[in-house]
Formats: sequence, structure tokens, C-alpha cells
Amino acid sequence: MSRLKRENEVRQKWRLYNMTEQTRRTLCSSFRKMLFILIGCFLYAAGIGLFLDPNKLAPGGVVGISVILSHSLGGETGTWYFLLNIPIILLGWWKFGGRFIINSFYAIALNSIFTNIFSIFPAVTNNTFLAAVAGSLLVGSGLGLVLKTGATTGGMDIVIKILRRKYPAIKTSTYFVTIDLIIVAISGFIFRDFNLAMYAFITVVLDGKVMEYILYGADEANLIYIVAEQPEKMLQRILSEMDIGATILSGRGAYSNREKQIIMCVVKKRITPVIQEIVRQEDMNAFLIIASANEIYGEGYKNIAIDPL
Repeated sequence: MSRLKRENEVRQKWRLYNMTEQTRRTLCSSFRKMLFILIGCFLYAAGIGLFLDPNKLAPGGVVGISVILSHSLGGETGTWYFLLNIPIILLGWWKFGGRFIINSFYAIALNSIFTNIFSIFPAVTNNTFLAAVAGSLLVGSGLGLVLKTGATTGGMDIVIKILRRKYPAIKTSTYFVTIDLIIVAISGFIFRDFNLAMYAFITVVLDGKVMEYILYGADEANLIYIVAEQPEKMLQRILSEMDIGATILSGRGAYSNREKQIIMCVVKKRITPVIQEIVRQEDMNAFLIIASANEIYGEGYKNIAIDPL
């Protein structure tokens, strides 16, 4: 009886240790995420407030609309950015739930505050080309850090995610490019200076490239394998929240000799951090493999009947 009691005590202590360790990991992960979002938003807002906004460069998205409204109607760009994002955040909450939106709202609030703070200071340069390049580097770097945590800066990311659910045949990149081009063109009409629109287009291209480099370098996409004990909930979240396809592979553990299910999916570079966060939240012990995929043919990627091999 005493032996059984000792074994129960050991099991209880082990469970308590595992719970404490898991709590510590969760807290560290949350703190690291909040810190990265803070740094990313600081860089993002610095690019807008010190370079792009003072030179009337509207870099697409909600922030581009905010720059246009600020210079045409008055008010601070950061405030417009926050106000425009409120209905989008509410729509995202309704469509995707609170878990996805909370971190994004935190990033939006920080971007708004930092942008208004930076707008107090004079522009670093009045040279439009230098402002476009420097602003792009900061905006792209900041956006990359935020996306790396699995959050977004709100705005068009959420809108496009909703549009993709309704019209899945249209590529995500097509949505982004189309919306950014429309906003850049509108800025040219509003400011009556198409040179500014051209510089703004350069900004859109550059910050996109910098963001992708911060996230994953030059790879086109990533091939992901996830080996988990209970992958059902993880797979359900990937399919519903990410709006991507996946394949279930059957396997057997060489050591345990147990049957396993392996989730395989190919995702765009900017989506991979969100997949990592889902895996981290659902199963800290999952085995995750991320490999580069440079040539992908199929739905959402290249058409094998049209694009050359």
C-alpha cells in the first residue's frame, strides 16, 4: 500500500511539474510574441510617420487610405488608421473568432499610437525617392516581424482573407496587388501628382519584398509536415482559419510501432508563421518539418498546362 502511495505521489508531482513547465512555456511564448509585435509596430510606424506620410506617399492598404484622408480631410494618419480598422476588426471577429483578432487589434493600436507620435517630428528627408526607399525598408521589416508572430496589422489582410473564402479561385496575391494599385492610383488623383503615385507604387513593391525576406528569404513557398498524436483539431484549424488545402499521410512510428497521421501542406511564405503558431498552441510535442518549395504547380500556384516546367 505504501508503495502504491509513493507511486501516486510521484505521478502527481510529475503532473504538477508538467503543468508548471507548460505554463512557463506559454508565458514565455506570449511575452516573446508581444515583444516582437511591439518592435515590429515601432518600425512600421517609423516608416509611415517619418518617411511616407510627410511626403504624401500612400503605400496601399488601409494605411495608404489613411495617408490620403489625413492630407485631404485633415486629422492624424494614425487616428484614421485606427478608425478605419474598427469595422474590419469587428468583421474579422465575427468571421474568424477572437483568437485570431486579439493580437491583430494589439498591433493596430500600437501602429496608430506610434504613427501619431512619429508625426510630431519633422520628416527625415524631403527627397521623395529616398523617403520611398527608407520608408519601405522600415514598413516591410516591421510587417515581417508582426507576421512572424502569427498576428497581422489588420486592414486588408482580414478583408482579403474574407474575400478568399467567398471567391477562392482568385489568388491572394491578386487581391493584394489589385487593391494596392487602386489605392495608389487614387492617391495620384487626390494629390494631383502622378509622380507621387509612381513613388508610392515603388513603396508597395519594396516593402512587400522586404517583408518576404524578413519572413523566409527568397523561397517561393514552404512544404510543411506535421506529425502529432491527435492532429484532428490542428487540421480543422488549418483548413478553416488558413483557407488552404492539406493532405493526410499514413505512417508508423519506428520506435513505438504505432500508427500515425501526418499532415502535409504547401503554403505561401507569409502564412507559415500562422501554421507554426497553430501547431504550438495545439500540441507543443508535435514534430514539425518546414522545407523550401521553389516550384509548385496546382491550384493557387502555377498552372502546369500553361507555365513551363
